[in-house]
Amino acid sequence: MKVNKEFVEIDGIKTAYIKRDGGEKIVVILHGWGAYIESIMPIFNAIPKDYTVYAYDAPGFGDSEEPKEVMGTYDYYEFLLKFLDKFEIKKATFIGHSFGGKTLTILGSRNKDLIDKLVIIDASGVLPKRKLSYYTKVYSFKAAKKMYLLSHGNDEKALEKFYKKHGSDDYQAADGIMRKCFVKVVNESTREEFKNIDAETLLIWGDKDDATPLYMGKIFEEEIKNSGLVVLEDAGHYSYLDKFNQFSAVINSFLG
Repeated sequence: MKVNKEFVEIDGIKTAYIKRDGGEKIVVILHGWGAYIESIMPIFNAIPKDYTVYAYDAPGFGDSEEPKEVMGTYDYYEFLLKFLDKFEIKKATFIGHSFGGKTLTILGSRNKDLIDKLVIIDASGVLPKRKLSYYTKVYSFKAAKKMYLLSHGNDEKALEKFYKKHGSDDYQAADGIMRKCFVKVVNESTREEFKNIDAETLLIWGDKDDATPLYMGKIFEEEIKNSGLVVLEDAGHYSYLDKFNQFSAVINSFLG
């Protein structure tokens, strides 16, 4: 999908973004970790034409430059604030998928005046329940790394080879500073922010989501007081793609 992006410098980072002009009401859309504007275009295109819509490639993703220092979830939230300030956006409806939704839980908690409504889709932010098999895998990974270092030395190329063979898909997909960002982000919870969110919040989840399972969506619904959860059947982590027609109908109803 070819998207004509424009560029603006935000916090010293060349940032790719798109804008669709509409009415006075504004929607800002945030993509997930490892994604980019193109991945959320179905959401972008589902927004009613009387809204002005913005989306951007977060630092280190898509066509935006990488950050100069390691960024965690709260740093990406600060970057969002700078984006809003750059475009003089005083109030909007915010939509976030996965990590984008996680970022919006901070915004919803700390910047209530900026928010009209929130839409959070298959979001992270709740640290997963860990099974014994997970810890076994983690400790095995650490033990294997230790043995590998003993036999190969602390060599960057050797470590890169080790991680490509043994690391998670997201970890393998990240390079350099983004790998450090991923490690920081994946261990951060924003659950403590949920109780402070006042905005009307629509939660959309796929019942087959194996990245941020449905039980996490139910935690969002329990702890965000003015929220409602819509479950899309036979949909995974990209529920808005798997069940686009239902998703589009729900979004249009919520936005009025």
